[in-house]
Amino acid sequence: MDLFQAMSVYVKVVDTGSLTAAAQACEMSTTMVGNHLRALEQRLGVRLINRTTRRQRLTEFGSAYYQRCLEVLGLVADSERLAEQTQGEPSGTLRITAPLTFGTERLAPALAQFNQRFPQVKLDVVLTNQRLDLLDHGFDVAIRLGHPDPKMIARPLLDYTLTICASKAYLTRRGTPQKPADLQQHDCLSFAYSAADEWRFAQEHWPINGPDGEIKVPVNGPMLINSSSGLHRAALAGMGVVMLPDALVAQDLKDGHLVALLQGYQLPHRPMSLMYAQDRYRLPKLRSFVGFALEQWGKPQGEAE
Repeated sequence: MDLFQAMSVYVKVVDTGSLTAAAQACEMSTTMVGNHLRALEQRLGVRLINRTTRRQRLTEFGSAYYQRCLEVLGLVADSERLAEQTQGEPSGTLRITAPLTFGTERLAPALAQFNQRFPQVKLDVVLTNQRLDLLDHGFDVAIRLGHPDPKMIARPLLDYTLTICASKAYLTRRGTPQKPADLQQHDCLSFAYSAADEWRFAQEHWPINGPDGEIKVPVNGPMLINSSSGLHRAALAGMGVVMLPDALVAQDLKDGHLVALLQGYQLPHRPMSLMYAQDRYRLPKLRSFVGFALEQWGKPQGEAE
């Protein structure tokens, strides 16, 4: 048994209130969380939590042990940060989270260059559209769409731009929309945003800027899907009109597999930022990545918000 990992899992079980929630936070199965808890209790020879099918309650010893675990894990984390700060060369594991499409199409290819520049930094990358809490999930840095967390340092990056497009085959069959209102007569395939996403409205209304300001065009079509890659494939197959990130369709637009629509209008975009905790910036591994990311995708000084 890895004692430090078992203690970390136990703290997460107490903090979240259940084995299931702790499993999600620790990114492991509920069974594995239970195994860590049982191994810890066997090692100590004392029950930490009284569990029933409906609730769990700390024992008196479990409550005291929880406080000690917080102290021990805090000291371990402080010791690791101290060691990293004393090293001139960036090293250690850097945990990064980023949106799925940007992470796949832009971040992952760029990390090859980062790795060549800083070979002692091991990269632990989680690509997800969930807005994971950096501290709770142990991330050093996040690339985040939308409004940044006010508790974190946020460095503005280039906007995450979107393009409305369709295949030549679809446009030959159905015609080419000339103005935003024409989209209502087309098969528009939409991305299924999560309930927590500030862009969930875009499942039914696409925002487009024209001479009279922003309008939200009602759209409808044969498919709603929670995968940008799936939406991309459907568009290439001629299923309908899509609104997708430029990071995903740029090459297809260049090669002519997809055709950009309504180019005389200002098409949708989302703010994007680089986020990290202020006290973590002292770490060479984080400073090196922040500098690299701003070099790759940072807004020019005059455009920073």
